[in-house]
Amino acid sequence: MPLPENKYTHLVYSISFLFLIIIFSLLRLQVFKGKEYKIIAGKNYVRIIDISPVRGEIYDRNYKTIVKNIPSMNLYFSPGKMKDLEKLISFLSKEVSFSKIEIREIIYKNRYRLHNEILLIQNISHQKVVEISEQLNFFPSLSILSETSRKYYYKNHFTGYVGKINEHEYSKKKYEGYSMNSMLGKTGLEKYYEKTLRGENGNKILQVDSSGRNLNFFKSDIEKKPKNGADLILTIDNDLQEFIQNIIPQNYRGAIVVMDVQTGGILSYMSNPVYDPNMFSGKITTDFWQKILQDPAKPMLDRISQGSYPPASVYKIVPAMMGLENGFIDINTKLSTCDGGMQVGNRYFKCWLHSGHGKLNVVNAIKYSCDTFFYDLSLNFKLEEFHDFTLSCMLTQKTNIDLPEERNGFFPTQKWYTDNYGQYFGIIGHKVNLSIGQGEILTTPLQICALYSAIANDGIWFQPHLLDKTVQGNMVDIFAPNVIELPIIRNNIQIIQKALYKTVNEKYGTGKKAAVKNVKVFGKTGSAENHMGKTTHAWFAGYATWEKPEIAFSIFFENEGHGGSIAAPFAKEIIEFWDSMKKIESEE
Repeated sequence: MPLPENKYTHLVYSISFLFLIIIFSLLRLQVFKGKEYKIIAGKNYVRIIDISPVRGEIYDRNYKTIVKNIPSMNLYFSPGKMKDLEKLISFLSKEVSFSKIEIREIIYKNRYRLHNEILLIQNISHQKVVEISEQLNFFPSLSILSETSRKYYYKNHFTGYVGKINEHEYSKKKYEGYSMNSMLGKTGLEKYYEKTLRGENGNKILQVDSSGRNLNFFKSDIEKKPKNGADLILTIDNDLQEFIQNIIPQNYRGAIVVMDVQTGGILSYMSNPVYDPNMFSGKITTDFWQKILQDPAKPMLDRISQGSYPPASVYKIVPAMMGLENGFIDINTKLSTCDGGMQVGNRYFKCWLHSGHGKLNVVNAIKYSCDTFFYDLSLNFKLEEFHDFTLSCMLTQKTNIDLPEERNGFFPTQKWYTDNYGQYFGIIGHKVNLSIGQGEILTTPLQICALYSAIANDGIWFQPHLLDKTVQGNMVDIFAPNVIELPIIRNNIQIIQKALYKTVNEKYGTGKKAAVKNVKVFGKTGSAENHMGKTTHAWFAGYATWEKPEIAFSIFFENEGHGGSIAAPFAKEIIEFWDSMKKIESEE
């Protein structure tokens, strides 16, 4: 029986509408969205493999090795090839230093990276490679690749170390060519010059099947070669670094930094206790890392640029220069008689010499390190002027050395005292205390070294730096430090130089133990009161001159006593060693 005409028409319309939908879908797939879907389809059979560049190496100023790339056998895991999860977890927990919980966590985090190779552990020993290799047929998801890792030739803080990128770092750097297996500078020069050392990724295009296997369809490799990282040539002198490392007693906590007066280049950078960057080249267990962090000696702390301490009497040259510049004193001015201290308001401020120094001018006040002279001198200053002048001498602010996480230090202001102690708090006593480098003022050993280097250089302050130049193939890039002129006229700087010379080379000078025969040595001692312990911190800062000023130094030890007896002898040894190296060079 034929369908009624109206029902037949409705069916035709319905079928026609379906065909229109199909035709529109085909047009959308092949015409309107054709290019987009072609790209997506291409990604299903074309894979771009990143080729990592060779990381730049690090050398001292004489091109002696500090950090080098060495061969490394590394264990990788491919999630997409895993067959038996529990068997794999059991094998890895037995053969490498991973707990079953850690392995499960790694597998879970990488569950969507089916065709990626995930770095599990670096620097596997030869014996362990042999043991694992015998079992790899049973674990197709595991592979051992021959790559490179970092070798640090001696313990130090300035190179820093590299480590595997973590998830937080990867989220920030994945668009810069980093992968989940990338190694990244974590601290020190490795971090500061990460882009320079790392170079640029290359890549290789492969045609693969659904399981990710290379089909080898391309007749020739489609490859972009990586651009290897640049080598760093530092200002560090390995011989001096080794010498200083050997003369510091292991139980001392402190820092010694030596600078080239003429350039600002760091010749030696020794913070103690020191750590070995090589310990980060393999897997660090949580227990081991916690042990390092909880060590009371704080071996990971870079005391040179990250440790801030009261500078004590090495700071006295700052109020001395301020007094000279503002005309409060000249070379002949004698202030209050030191009878063992000075009364300021309702408080008596003691001098370190209980019998007193008598009446002194600025040169002898520095030579004998008379506290009373500086107490009296500080009464001429307003706190804000004192603060500003200190900063203009590049203290209590970053030097901008080429290292990450440098600390500022601290100098209080009127606002700081008001905020912390109230509107009606008197600050004269605090200002008196600041004048001898005590109280709230904090500086780093690096800042003190840079200041004394500027004094040696007639007021020209060079930015401290570790990098001398980078070398990448035939390209050489010389580091250019910032240069600042301190706000002190040369005549006044010469008065300070005279005082520093007398401190070391004349009878009763507090720095006599730093004197070296046939070398002009200038310096200042300091003994910083320490509320954290019963013994003072020991300071000695200064410089040494041959035909011209060559090296400046800052020596600091926590809780070891007086600067003149503890720190100054180290300066003597360093200068004598430098002098011996100069003689060897002149004979060659």
